[in-house]
Amino acid sequence: MPYTDTDDVSIYYEVDGDPADPVIVLIAGGGAQLLTWRDPFRAMLVDEGFRVVRFDNRDVGYSQRFGGEHDLDGGYSLGDMGDDVVRVLDHLGVEAAHLVGHSMGGMMAQMVALEHPERVLSLGLLSTIPGQDPRYILHGDRAELQVEPERYSREESVAAMAVLAAPVPGARYQPDTEWEVWATGEAYDRGYAPEGFSRQWAALLRAPERLDRLREVTVPTLVLHGREDDVLHWSSAVDIAQAMPAAELHVLPDMGHLIPAQLWPTLVAGVVRTARHAETLASGR
Repeated sequence: MPYTDTDDVSIYYEVDGDPADPVIVLIAGGGAQLLTWRDPFRAMLVDEGFRVVRFDNRDVGYSQRFGGEHDLDGGYSLGDMGDDVVRVLDHLGVEAAHLVGHSMGGMMAQMVALEHPERVLSLGLLSTIPGQDPRYILHGDRAELQVEPERYSREESVAAMAVLAAPVPGARYQPDTEWEVWATGEAYDRGYAPEGFSRQWAALLRAPERLDRLREVTVPTLVLHGREDDVLHWSSAVDIAQAMPAAELHVLPDMGHLIPAQLWPTLVAGVVRTARHAETLASGR
């Protein structure tokens, strides 16, 4: 199993594709494990000629925990989480990569671009925000993440997901109930630690405002958001795209916070187009 080994921080990662191909790093959102980047999606990127890296963020999955069962604040920052991306690149011996982050993962990608610009070739900022502006945040203060979480058995967790991911009458994009149920059980087996999300949330609450600084980020950037996102408002994508000099904006109708399989071709096309544009610029052609 590949783990980073720098600064006593252990981050678990997996790699698909040819080692000679340019690298795309997929960064998952809050509480999510690398499972969120599904096999068919990664295969589409590999088929386009990219080496695809995904990893468990700190405090979830196989990666290092930063506190005990009753500790809801790991004492780290969003910048520290961005540094985990750099740790993975260092361990792979990759000087610079294309970063694609969803939700919290998009915030981490922003931090890498701001603090380690030489390591970033292009960005994909998906369903994410540039700061704590209350206009962006539709889920309130997530008070349940600021108190010790109730713990559930594997069976209870799987049963709850079966209800949460049930078909939605009239929705254009239906959840993949079977996969969501499987992934819940798999994530439980890989490392059940609900307090890990609480510690990540504590880091997000301390995160710096980034919108003004993003004006300095000139790499090609795909900004994609769902018009029906009920977690983070799509206006954040507009603000990000307006701030960043080389951003391409897509606000997709009928899409919520997650990106359904039906839209993977749209997402892959955007990521690949952005990455290839970055590589053309880097080569001077």
